[in-house]
Amino acid sequence: MLFEVWAPKARDRVTLELAGAAHPMARDPERAGWWTGTAPAVDGDRYGFALDDGPVLPDPRARRLPDGPGGLAAVVDHDTYVWEHGVPARLRLRGGVLYELHVGTFTPEGTLDAAAARLGELAGLGVTHVELMPLCPFPGTRGWGYDGVAPWAVHEPYGGPPALKRFVDAAHGLGLDVVLDVVHNHLGPSGNHLPSFGPYFTGAHGGAATPWGPAVNLDGPGSDEVRAYFKGSALAWLRDYRIDGLRLDAVHALVDTRALTFLEELSAAVDALSVEQGRRHFLIAESDRCDPRTTAPRASGGLGLHAQWNDDFHHALHTALTGESQGYYADFARAPMAALAKTLTRVFFHDGTFSSFRGRHHGRPVDRARTSAHRFLGYAQTHDQVGNRAAGDRLSATLSPGLLACAATLVLTGPAVPMLFMGEEWGAGTPWMYFTDHTDPELAEAVRQGRRREFAAYGRPEEDVPDPQDPATRDRSVLDRDERGRDPHKRLLAWHRELIALRRTLPDLTDPDLSAVRVAYDEEARWLVFRRGDVRVAVNLGPKPAEIALGSNSRDRVLAAWERTEAPGRDGLLRLPAESAAVFTDG
Repeated sequence: MLFEVWAPKARDRVTLELAGAAHPMARDPERAGWWTGTAPAVDGDRYGFALDDGPVLPDPRARRLPDGPGGLAAVVDHDTYVWEHGVPARLRLRGGVLYELHVGTFTPEGTLDAAAARLGELAGLGVTHVELMPLCPFPGTRGWGYDGVAPWAVHEPYGGPPALKRFVDAAHGLGLDVVLDVVHNHLGPSGNHLPSFGPYFTGAHGGAATPWGPAVNLDGPGSDEVRAYFKGSALAWLRDYRIDGLRLDAVHALVDTRALTFLEELSAAVDALSVEQGRRHFLIAESDRCDPRTTAPRASGGLGLHAQWNDDFHHALHTALTGESQGYYADFARAPMAALAKTLTRVFFHDGTFSSFRGRHHGRPVDRARTSAHRFLGYAQTHDQVGNRAAGDRLSATLSPGLLACAATLVLTGPAVPMLFMGEEWGAGTPWMYFTDHTDPELAEAVRQGRRREFAAYGRPEEDVPDPQDPATRDRSVLDRDERGRDPHKRLLAWHRELIALRRTLPDLTDPDLSAVRVAYDEEARWLVFRRGDVRVAVNLGPKPAEIALGSNSRDRVLAAWERTEAPGRDGLLRLPAESAAVFTDG
């Protein structure tokens, strides 16, 4: 078996340590910094590399770390897995409903196999794409996954590589696509051995150039190989595990000054793989730049990613529902119904406007005539927007069932591709908190104190901020499925199922034409109506019934309503109960 490693920091020699035996490796004469060697090996054999007289370290491209980031790598033979299901016909994002899922809290067991056993629930709900939060190995057992240190491997407590294949296989058997959240902008601080091998990180951009540590070296000396490393890991998920698409974490934190950016390279490589395999793969970016160039075609000067999260829609919806105005919500909270109307029609609220949170102008307008609505994802809750709150409180902790139904209506019938956060479909009463399992005591304490300081600035007492290192913090975040059989959770689940069915059956609700969306609203009365083709959607966020002048049409009929609602009568008035929503058609 061929073993190879990029280790430009090795001065004289690199030794392969495999199954207790040492094998010298040779410099590759055609690839600077690369070392190669052959040795007999089978699936599961432990191995690592020793540079010069240093310790044995796991392979930077390890496909498996059975003992965690601090242990040796294990050989993975991908051909040993026999796939039971073929890859289903690709469903375009245009018709999709995404569901963000954290393996460690989706079930009490917190494993991929336990999550796979629940996939039928999601298929029955009408979900089309399951988006897994990061799976790369990180220290300890429990965590969000954004401090992973081995971007080619699968966290062993989740079940390792075989379990991920079983999960994808089960999803495809149910007609579900699988999206994986990957992190290229940083790696975790504990168990990260990459700096021992080569210049994977750079201090050229001011040291801690990202909120999480040094910037990944995408543009300095040696960056060709660093780019190939992350690009190769991305393609491996798509090729070896049959994953359908990737969600790219915080691409705005990628520091890249090269003319041809890493994101363009990656999108071109993914498109090429799609052609090679005859399958449609896609990339979804998380970006706070409010820049339509993120998803514009490469030929038009864009990055060529296929879709992006739209936090501006979330912020507008959140402020309209809750009245919160702290931090980045401030600009949206001044006129939340107007902000919501703008994000439904023009995508970004900050499209060149002044952002008080940033202290500068921000964003760029979306060309609605040329940009598909399905370049953007819309959502009321995500892991970030729930978990980064001090107590991990969901909207269900403070909002009435009626307002939760309104939120679902705006997400699931709006022009953007809808995404739900696990448990949202039944208004889960469990929080989803920030939790970690750092094995380094100093790092654990630093995270604990940092979390407390962060929320102390907002006046939160220390005792109100859960200890992320306490195992109970994770345990309290596990979904309670028994809620689904009780109201109001049962009713909310049925409402989500009804709305998803409408989205699937009414072509107007998946129309990509942003310029055709029409919105009317009343800031003071807190109602909003938008039109998509023959379909009209109305929400009343106010505490009193609303009378909305829509015009008389004898063909009007109600398709779905949270509370009993009649179609507009001869007077042309829609009488919508307080904190409720309705979908109707005049077609």
